[in-house]
Amino acid sequence: MPCLAPIHRRAVLAVSGSDATQFLNGLLATSVHGNPSYSAFLHAQGRVLHDVFLFTSPSPTYLIDHDPFPSESPPLLSLLKRFVLRAKVRIRDVTPEWDVWAAWGERPQLHHRSWHWAASGAVEPVWHDLPWGTEHGVLLDRRAPGMGRRLLVRKGDKPQEASTHDVLSPDAYILHRIMHGVPEGSADIQPMHAFPIESNLDVMGGLDFRKGCYVGQELTVRTYHTGMIRKRILPVALSTTSASASPPLHLAIKPSVIPSPGTSTPRLRGTSTLLTSIASPSGSPGTAVGLALLRLEHLRPDIALCTDEADGARWKVEPWWPDWWPKQPSSENTVDSVD
Repeated sequence: MPCLAPIHRRAVLAVSGSDATQFLNGLLATSVHGNPSYSAFLHAQGRVLHDVFLFTSPSPTYLIDHDPFPSESPPLLSLLKRFVLRAKVRIRDVTPEWDVWAAWGERPQLHHRSWHWAASGAVEPVWHDLPWGTEHGVLLDRRAPGMGRRLLVRKGDKPQEASTHDVLSPDAYILHRIMHGVPEGSADIQPMHAFPIESNLDVMGGLDFRKGCYVGQELTVRTYHTGMIRKRILPVALSTTSASASPPLHLAIKPSVIPSPGTSTPRLRGTSTLLTSIASPSGSPGTAVGLALLRLEHLRPDIALCTDEADGARWKVEPWWPDWWPKQPSSENTVDSVD
């Protein structure tokens, strides 16, 4: 049965005016051409300020769906107003007018894409169609296969899909994206701290490495061509001997070498970070699933990962790569896939 769930803690800004497309194109990390898209606003030093979903509406207006939770980043409304200058744009907070929903589990349409790998470990989708759709108020969620669609619905209304889908809780959407390995919002992509490629914005289609000038471009493109990706956000299984439902946000994850007879135990450097988590769908006490920003050098069979203690519990962390994650080819730097 297809599913439908509201997405809580979202705000919506409207950007309209004759210069709206040009204005947003100069700020977002992907090209803006009048269609829906997924993208991000970056800091001048290349860190993420806001990951966003760009919707279109029948009038010449863009609707920006974003996480408004207070953080070290300036609120998106004030951030955008700094750049208006003489541009013919109008920016308004229209959150009281809209709700955000997600629909998934519908009969999938096949979409073709290629994956282009850089020597740094960055990977980007090469689309063979308009990836995010063309319908007003609807975005095809191509961040990962199976994510479904994202919908803007008038405040207080339910989507028309409510008559044909199971209507679930907001936690169901959180679980859905965790199981697909999809980070979202300030809890997972920490404003002013997160780098876009480490946060999977490249593989999710939220970066354009061939686009012209935009804020944060220089460091992002330099990392793509000459850097080395040392961290990724991955889904993790969590377990503890305590009866805790789920661990708190942003716990440090520390590695330890599983000792082998007759060998010395080296000291490992660096830590990882636990992000969003939720009680395991199995309902077993002391189990959860979540997302974590992990150091790739710690993803070895002989290394165990465990969080710092919090609320009397220490959590064992077992990451996995999502089954949709592209496999890097041995000789070519491009590989095709269907989702």
